Amino acid sequence: MGISHAGTGGEGQDPYLDKLRQWSWYLDQAFRVPGTNLRFGWDVIVGLIPGLGDLSSPAFGILLLLQAYRMRVPALVQARMVINAVVDALLGIVPGLGNVADVFWKANTWNMRLLERHARPGVPHSRFDVVVVWSFVAVLALAALIPMLVLSWVAVWLYAWLT
Repeated sequence: MGISHAGTGGEGQDPYLDKLRQWSWYLDQAFRVPGTNLRFGWDVIVGLIPGLGDLSSPAFGILLLLQAYRMRVPALVQARMVINAVVDALLGIVPGLGNVADVFWKANTWNMRLLERHARPGVPHSRFDVVVVWSFVAVLALAALIPMLVLSWVAVWLYAWLT
């Protein structure tokens, strides 16, 4: 089975990186739906096994993050990799949806590309990395703020009703 790494630039430089690249391809893109450009990998198939499927992609994501740390990838890029992996894991929790999402949300492939882009020291993060990370932080802050606002509103309403 041939693996196409067109455009990755850097094959053969780091054997561990080459292995991660291979596993990323196997997990996210090993198969193609005939007659389409739609690709999926073993992650979708393993995802059908309860329990095991929820662990395969996050386990690989941890390996990618460890490699990013080892290679001193910028912290903001590592944060973006964490976001990709967390969204993948959250989607995987939902039965059925996780398998469908794995066809479209290719966190392993995206994280591998981020890792390869920053495999050379001194490659700075992009503006898009900043936008993704800060958008995610804003969504988390809003998600935390909404319940507090609702509880405050209920408390004020209840206080007004009781007095």
